[in-house]
Amino acid sequence: MTAAQFEQLGTAETDEVLRWRYNELVRGGFDSNDACVLASHIEVDLHQAVELLRDGCPQATALLILL
Repeated sequence: MTAAQFEQLGTAETDEVLRWRYNELVRGGFDSNDACVLASHIEVDLHQAVELLRDGCPQATALLILL
């Protein structure tokens, strides 16, 4: 989903997308605080984020790369 598409969503849909992104990031290995930050940055690619952790990238470094 692009940022432009996200901006066109209604409030309920926006909440659902952000919740889903957060859950995927936590499931992928991010702690809850970092997952919350990344989920709110709709331009961050979830697959790339999780892949960084799976490849052994420290979480703090992954955040620097992604943001």
